[in-house]
Amino acid sequence: MKKISKSHHSSLNELNITPLLDLAFVLLVIFIITTPQLSNDLEMNLPSPRKEKAPSPPPKINRIAVDAAGQIFLNDQPMALPALKQTLVTMKSADPDTTVVVRGAADVDYQKVIGVLDALQLADITKVGLATETVR
Repeated sequence: MKKISKSHHSSLNELNITPLLDLAFVLLVIFIITTPQLSNDLEMNLPSPRKEKAPSPPPKINRIAVDAAGQIFLNDQPMALPALKQTLVTMKSADPDTTVVVRGAADVDYQKVIGVLDALQLADITKVGLATETVR
């Protein structure tokens, strides 16, 4: 019978990890040294506080309404579509920031509201809102 020596196998069970730990510590030191230089410093010029100006008055909002009969009202004054076009052009030339809100009745012919929107487009009025109501 052959005898197997236990001393030969026991050397494999004891693994020397000292060089591995040395390598880990060296890498850790390298990362600790290089990490602060990798961070990006962001320079910002923050605005300085200024004295606030007096609030400007709210812009005048012109209201155009189209009732159920198809009659057009500009700021509660009845007006025909050709006269409305001319008035809108005059308003735009007087104030380039003319603001208009269009409100159409629920049962009005939709073409009447489109005619008003076309008049606004021809007058080059771009600040246009459409008034709506919530359904109850």
